[in-house]
Amino acid sequence: MSQENTPVVINILDKEYRVSCPEDEHEALLESAHYLNTRMREVRDAGKVIGMDRIAIMTALNIAHELLSCQQRTREFEDEVEPQLLSLQDKIEVILDNSRQLEL
Repeated sequence: MSQENTPVVINILDKEYRVSCPEDEHEALLESAHYLNTRMREVRDAGKVIGMDRIAIMTALNIAHELLSCQQRTREFEDEVEPQLLSLQDKIEVILDNSRQLEL
């Protein structure tokens, strides 16, 4: 079953935008717009960047940097945790095998 896109009005730096998205994604879109608006206000209020285009680019670069940093930390965490999980899985299998042998 396909879901129809419906318009949602968002505000970014006091400008209104109408964005179409599936109804079940409205809340996520509003949260994203609020986050973007907050971040763009931070860049604008710092006073070092002038102009909507430049504020948008600087904000996008900051958010992209955060995303890439989070992805890198996630990969590092997975690389660290995976061997531990495999070791635990091996230990569980050994214990289960021993338990099965005792039942026989």
